[in-house]
Amino acid sequence: MSINIVIRELSTIDDMKKAEALQRLVWDDPSTVIYPHMLISFARSGASMLGAFDGDELVGFLLGYLGLESPTSDRPAMTNLKLVSQRMAVMPAYRDAGIGYELKLAQRRYAIRRGIRLITWTFDPLISRNAYLNIHKLGAIVRDYTRDFYGTEVGPLTHFGSSDRALVEWWVTNNRVEERIHRRRPPLTLAQYVDSSVMIVNPTQPASRGYLQPSETITMPPSQLAMVEIPDNISDIRDDDPDLAIAWQKHLRETLENLITAGFIITDFVRGEHEGRVRTYYVVSHKDAVLSRIVGSSS
Repeated sequence: MSINIVIRELSTIDDMKKAEALQRLVWDDPSTVIYPHMLISFARSGASMLGAFDGDELVGFLLGYLGLESPTSDRPAMTNLKLVSQRMAVMPAYRDAGIGYELKLAQRRYAIRRGIRLITWTFDPLISRNAYLNIHKLGAIVRDYTRDFYGTEVGPLTHFGSSDRALVEWWVTNNRVEERIHRRRPPLTLAQYVDSSVMIVNPTQPASRGYLQPSETITMPPSQLAMVEIPDNISDIRDDDPDLAIAWQKHLRETLENLITAGFIITDFVRGEHEGRVRTYYVVSHKDAVLSRIVGSSS
């Protein structure tokens, strides 16, 4: 598919109607839709409303609004602002065209122009595609995991009674983010982590139909660096083997909660061939070794 994507701000009622239609196409559930009257209010109040257009067709959109970096802090607002990236939708036919990545870069430019250093959003940590974009390509980190962020009632944001989410922190002026985006220093590959004998805290085995079975045990890493495996195809598992999907939900919840409590943060996500199978791993680092560089330094 040959495309010529243009990203611009959304500002008119017609733009908002297109954003509503795109949401309906992507999620097919009225409860997830942000309607035009709300979207135009966001836009006219200074929110970041970005659209990706192929000709006149809106094929992707991204909404962000101002929030507080530390909601319970008494810091003055100007020193406590962040951008909350709330909603991104990309037309299914365009999902492998890098549109989500380009929308995020445009959102980063919006934040930097306004002196905002942090953008946050949440994602399902079992979805490897989103983890790869958020952590590996954009250079974000995760140090907060919330159980049932959207509750447990049946809906588009829950799976088998669970809606656990990881909170992404994207420190947009950080040197590390600059290096990832501009490819000044290539991140390590899965093979390099494996060759360096980085510990895998939850070794897996193939289960039925080739799907991965979560480990029955979790080994806390003795060093400052480790890897956590997740399946590369959780959507297929949720469709084909609900019991296995639920086992993965519980396993990853326990694993990430234990690691975060022990002082680890997610700093990378890698994908590649290992032991004859496609494998996907979070890379976790102890915060004492990396946090000041990731959060404190700017370009």
